[in-house]
Amino acid sequence: MKRFLIVFICVLVAALFSVCQKKTNAAQGGDSSLETVLSKKKFILGLDDSFPPMGFRNENNEITGYDVDLAKEAAKRMGVELVLQPIDWSTKEQELNTGEIDCIWNGFTITEERRQNVLFSPPYLKNAQVVVVKGDSAAQTLADLKDKKIGTQTGSSSVEAINEAKEFKASVKEIIEYKDFLTALMDLDVGGIDAVVIDLVVANDNINRSGKNFRILNENLGEESFGIGFRKNDNALAAKVWETLLEMAADGTVAKISEKWLGADISIIGK
Repeated sequence: MKRFLIVFICVLVAALFSVCQKKTNAAQGGDSSLETVLSKKKFILGLDDSFPPMGFRNENNEITGYDVDLAKEAAKRMGVELVLQPIDWSTKEQELNTGEIDCIWNGFTITEERRQNVLFSPPYLKNAQVVVVKGDSAAQTLADLKDKKIGTQTGSSSVEAINEAKEFKASVKEIIEYKDFLTALMDLDVGGIDAVVIDLVVANDNINRSGKNFRILNENLGEESFGIGFRKNDNALAAKVWETLLEMAADGTVAKISEKWLGADISIIGK
């Protein structure tokens, strides 16, 4: 009994010390986010695995893509294993804040609304919200989509872009939200909807890869930027990841990855 009591006291003291240490770190403005990732030697990345070319499954069911290659190299340089964790994009912030993942890195658009709940890295890639129609569609402008059915992905920044374009939203017949953009594009192809509001990089990739008779309207719903999302207080981890990306940009690694997936070095890291 005495031995058990001593062990119990030791455990209790250790737990109290841990709590006090965390409070001290917080009071000093620090955090243990980087230390935690380095000690567990795993960096868990949350992503939508149907978002080419940023992150998607190839013909062998392996998750690959532009963001995946960037993250793999960054994790390697940090000395940790990259763990790719597919998530429900509509609950991405919940996945992050409950600790299921360490970051959201998958064509994650920076918005002021999201900044309320997420710590973003600096922008690393420019993007825009565009409208894809079939090649033989009569639509040439946003106004031409009056009384038409529009598709997009639930939980995406495309939904936000539509909501902000109040005149456009009010003019269309119906907005249909799909689980992912690929499903929306398939429905467009078979005539279930008349257009898809989608990220430019995803639209270009799908048109190039699929060979489908799609085209992008010249008029868009706004330009934006992609960033990596971390928990609000994970400043140390966010800083280390960005520092690593800057090193990758300086030695030409980012340029090679951009040319591989996007056809040109259009990254804005360190620029």
